[in-house]
Amino acid sequence: MNKDHVKAAVDKTKGAVKDAVGGATGNTKLQAEGKLDKAKGNAREAYADAKDAMKRATH
Repeated sequence: MNKDHVKAAVDKTKGAVKDAVGGATGNTKLQAEGKLDKAKGNAREAYADAKDAMKRATH
């Protein structure tokens, strides 16, 4: 696990919390921010996985 994977996990966790709190409180803006953070985390995770695959392929 490299720093990109850690950042992805943080984004996904932060997004899940915002999404849940926004849904529980009826705050649609916070819920939308949470969904965006989760998507950002998923994209960062895909990037980190691709980066790891390139390292493995070249070594």
